[in-house]
Amino acid sequence: MATNTKQSDPKPLDELFHDMLKDVYYAEKQILKALPKMAKAATSPELKKAFETHKAETEGQIERLGDVFELIGKAPRGKTCDAILGILDEGKAVMEDYAGSPALDAGLVASAQAVEHYEIARYGTLKAWAAQLGHKDAVKLLDETLAEETKTDKALTQLGGPANKAAVAKAA
Repeated sequence: MATNTKQSDPKPLDELFHDMLKDVYYAEKQILKALPKMAKAATSPELKKAFETHKAETEGQIERLGDVFELIGKAPRGKTCDAILGILDEGKAVMEDYAGSPALDAGLVASAQAVEHYEIARYGTLKAWAAQLGHKDAVKLLDETLAEETKTDKALTQLGGPANKAAVAKAA
């Protein structure tokens, strides 16, 4: 427990749920800005298409989050998410450091999977908390997004195999 000289009231789970909802809302908006850059940087047509497809999904996920905010009686608002900013910065570094390299696509897949794993963790937690708080409609919306993120992660894993092999073959 954090040591604090000022005694404060304990914060309830619904407040934590709202805070994390704001966090993931911000994260999704940042991801939406990053995906076209990743698509442009990718050399594999399949990887480009995967990023473009996920951009459209992300737009829908942001809308769904807006619906979740509405269900809990809050306005959709983001809160700076340092975690996603760090993950996206790493992705930018890959695009800069490996531009023109045979390893670029492999690095893009790894960067995108870091984003997906963060989102999977957040949506899984939000879904569990929504269930605990009795927000049944929110559970359905969050589960829909969680399923999309999981599907995207699996697609990236499949694209990673050829990207990794191409990086090794071109380097040899």
